[in-house]
Amino acid sequence: MSGHSKWATTKHKKAVIDAKRGKMFAKLIKNIEVAARTGGGDPAGNPTLFDAIQKAKKSSVPNDNINNAVKRGSGLEAGGADWQTIMYEGYGPNGVAILIECLTDNRNRAATEVRTALTRNGGTFADAGSVSYLFNRKGVVIVPSEGISEDDLMLAVLDAGAEEINDIGESFEIVFEPTDLPAVRKALQDANIEYDSAETSLIPTMNVEVDEDGARKVMKLVDALEDCDDVQEVYTNADISDDVLAAIDA
Repeated sequence: MSGHSKWATTKHKKAVIDAKRGKMFAKLIKNIEVAARTGGGDPAGNPTLFDAIQKAKKSSVPNDNINNAVKRGSGLEAGGADWQTIMYEGYGPNGVAILIECLTDNRNRAATEVRTALTRNGGTFADAGSVSYLFNRKGVVIVPSEGISEDDLMLAVLDAGAEEINDIGESFEIVFEPTDLPAVRKALQDANIEYDSAETSLIPTMNVEVDEDGARKVMKLVDALEDCDDVQEVYTNADISDDVLAAIDA
């Protein structure tokens, strides 16, 4: 689940150590392969590939896996799939809007997987355009908050195009226009500030607040969608408060 909440950070940290590690590795490798195919196999000249590799390394993907994905994507090694990006739209419990981003070599399989996960967990498919207007494409960088203040971070990235900085627990979330991603990343590097991930994301323009019961249902649905092999990212406009998260964790 990607989005504007501490839930996203909690899930990100759990994903690195939980039993789905192999599935997460596969998704990160897929991103690298596509980035290399689209923009070439040299990370220095392909910012999207650079960021995909950095995210994979932060998640402990072995270097051999990363290098092989770059070779497949750039055509230096056989075996690369014809990955296509497909965005499905839907609604979850409590009227929460959901966007499901797939990267697949089989559109029929992806659609079937997503439809099954939705219908079995209280969700429904939505017509194209009925949900996507509730989200804006933004650049998002996640920076660990240990050892750095919000003011220091703002000073480092403000001139690079940063629009807002959000405290999401143990990390800061920097939000900006997608075209400013290379500039924001360079500003952080120049200031010797480490970051966990740098990518484009879909940020909701309005949120739906859910109670504990609604949150459990939404999280169950998101987990089911993320379990689908063809699903890369799940975006929702669910607003799950810290109190509700604490109640669920307890």
